[in-house]
Amino acid sequence: MSAPRALDPFLRFSQVLRGAGHPVSPDQSIDFIASVGLLGPRDMMDIYRSGRAIFAIPPERVAEYDALFRAVFLDQVVQAPAEGDEDDALEAYEPTSARTEVEADSDDSPVGTEPTTEERLSQRDLTQGNAAAVQRLIREAAGALPRRLSYRRRRVKRGDRIDMRRTLREAAKRDGEVIQLLQTRRKTRQRRVVVLIDVSGSMKARSEDMMRLAHAVVQAADSAEVFTLGTRLTRITQALKPGDPAQALARAGEAIADFDGGTRIGDALSAFLSVPRYAGFARDAAVVVLSDGLERGDPTAMIEAVRRLARSAWRLDWLTPLAADPAYSPQTEGLSAILPVLDRLGDGDSIAAVTDHILTMARL
Repeated sequence: MSAPRALDPFLRFSQVLRGAGHPVSPDQSIDFIASVGLLGPRDMMDIYRSGRAIFAIPPERVAEYDALFRAVFLDQVVQAPAEGDEDDALEAYEPTSARTEVEADSDDSPVGTEPTTEERLSQRDLTQGNAAAVQRLIREAAGALPRRLSYRRRRVKRGDRIDMRRTLREAAKRDGEVIQLLQTRRKTRQRRVVVLIDVSGSMKARSEDMMRLAHAVVQAADSAEVFTLGTRLTRITQALKPGDPAQALARAGEAIADFDGGTRIGDALSAFLSVPRYAGFARDAAVVVLSDGLERGDPTAMIEAVRRLARSAWRLDWLTPLAADPAYSPQTEGLSAILPVLDRLGDGDSIAAVTDHILTMARL
């Protein structure tokens, strides 16, 4: 069943934003349409403001957002002012499918060697390799992953609350005589584990191994969520659900369109936090970020997003391959600024190092 024609510009606007490098998720597109319906907009400015709020447009990209909005909803083609050389440009699409040039920041750094903001859409075959390195995680996760108190209670010999209902029921069988005060204690359950994997070009050498590790986390944990960060945010939890590693990793490889692309960690994390469902995944969860943290340009968005994430999560650990050196100390502005809010900045150089960390989180 096709969507009503009235929704065409709203759906196209989400696609245009995504094509321009904004980390727009499907849930945000749905929320945008729903918010416009709730507002009952009186003019185009209501739709404009709704989009800015739902898509979490950073202040430095408002001019670009304004240009794209005008192109889609008002059939206007404008040059949005932006910092940088006059040759830097981003393709935007008019409602007529014709192309126009809208100035925006870009980066000419070669992908795969240095962090870059450039969006490069590509997929990778993840089915190769031996999954034996993650078997320890699968074996030990049940008893090692962090746990939290549940609201459900269980019967125990020595608890912290009297099970009055069961005690009275037993007393009724003995003509009201209470022989023993039966007790209960709250059950425990595994905390949700949220893994955020940097798949940008600067992490190319390790992203495949981290994907295999993420598959093991999804299989071993009672509740786990996996997202990839690059030039966009991608949720791959469902893709990693199949027990067969080859099938799961093949599905994940098809789902991730920005392998070995640019680095926009701040925008991707902001998109994660702007979707209520995704932000709820991180609440009271053990969040592990697998990234070198080499954000190009202004790290303000990354710093603010990490601070918000740290306030929500039970613990937030950042594992970077640069920390394989025991003497490592963060030198970039972004990592240095977020260091105080991290529970740990640890070694993310190998599957073994990340596995050790995940299995010891409960004791840290």
